Amino acid sequence: MLVEGEAGIGKSRLVREWLAAPDQRTALVSVCPPLRESLTLGPIVDAFRGIDRPVSRLRLTELAGALRPLFPEWSSDLPPALPPLSDAKAARHRLFRALDELLRALHVDVLVLEDAHWADEVTLEFLLFVASRQQSDGPSLVISYRPEEVDAGSLLLRLTSRFPAGVTQLRIALAPLRPDDTAALVSSMLDGNPISQEFTTFMHERTGGVPLVLEESVRLMCDRADLVFRDGQWVRLKLRKLQVPPTVRDSTRERVGRLSPAAQQVLRAAATLAERSSVATIAMTAGLPPAACRGAIAEAADVGVLDGDDRGQWRFRHVLAATAVYEAIPSAERRHLHLLAGRALEGIDPPPVARLAHHFREAGETRSWARYAEQGAELAMASGDHTKAVDLLVDLFSWSELPPADRARVARIAGVAALGRREPVDEVYHRVIRTLRSVLETPGLSARQQAEIRNPLGRLLIIGG
Repeated sequence: MLVEGEAGIGKSRLVREWLAAPDQRTALVSVCPPLRESLTLGPIVDAFRGIDRPVSRLRLTELAGALRPLFPEWSSDLPPALPPLSDAKAARHRLFRALDELLRALHVDVLVLEDAHWADEVTLEFLLFVASRQQSDGPSLVISYRPEEVDAGSLLLRLTSRFPAGVTQLRIALAPLRPDDTAALVSSMLDGNPISQEFTTFMHERTGGVPLVLEESVRLMCDRADLVFRDGQWVRLKLRKLQVPPTVRDSTRERVGRLSPAAQQVLRAAATLAERSSVATIAMTAGLPPAACRGAIAEAADVGVLDGDDRGQWRFRHVLAATAVYEAIPSAERRHLHLLAGRALEGIDPPPVARLAHHFREAGETRSWARYAEQGAELAMASGDHTKAVDLLVDLFSWSELPPADRARVARIAGVAALGRREPVDEVYHRVIRTLRSVLETPGLSARQQAEIRNPLGRLLIIGG
């Protein structure tokens, strides 16, 4: 039985639930740890720690003497040690036969190996050996692994693709949860009460439907009191950003840290860009030649970090993984990456003005930020999204120093945009009021400039009562 899927998708949970079924099976379970250098046969040796029968009572032949180096704690119960063999391959074959004999003497029905993508080559060779002898009533194998972490030359591919005649195989490929399943899982963690559709969409988009990420995110929101039960359902107080749970953050950074320097630089660029981007845009942002960038993107895609579409546009598979990588970038490098991203996106026709405003804002390039923020606000107002226009413009006053003439012009546009909003009086409304009043205090404004700000300010005050 092969259970495959990405990290956090539920492989271990599925195996545990299956092992807990009351069918009287004898199982040995082991998990391959993510060590820098895998221990030879370590997962197999660890699996035998779960036995509760004295070894001295087992019917073992002299062949079991080969097990003494692996199990020194059983030295008094095992047959005498066998004479060493000069041929390393013959010695390994003898050891495999001894381990297989021990499994059969214990009447093991199932040998479970989790996270087999981290197993050493000798462990995988032993599993191949066991699989080849299953016709003679050997134990069944249950192996879980992440396909994206299996190297092209790994013996695990041979184990999952070649089976002797008469040996059956069941392959279970776990996929992310669908939106309705996401809602059901989150609800089950919140006393079984329903959650809002907005909350469901928010959680599904940002976690990708990965169960572990969902669970950790809900726990973090509960700890931070970000959830409230209102009108018979759970809603989130702040729907703009989802903090990365520590387990997801550390897991993502560990996976990224095993990639090449070029792939890591590509991932930092992709995290900065945040949205689907072409190879050319990612290459310019990462500061890499296009050919090197394509190879690095392929490396990141092979391990399941990046995802491409049929138009050759790439992004992180999961929003939280992108956030984890982005937050690990030092602030100075982050500003530089935003500057490179802005310059790369300026070459796109038509220019994505909202993205350009964001990148030049984060890069500290005030003039470019202001220019694209105004263009983005005009497009947003033309499409009826006055709230987005207000957000783009008011941010300029919060984080930058504009010349008086620019401050007056941007404030006038922000006031007009705010008048077009259909939302009730809210925090955005109060933020615009504060901004317009602040701009009116700017020295050197002409009477006309002041009038063009006071007009929308007065009308907004009337709307607010």
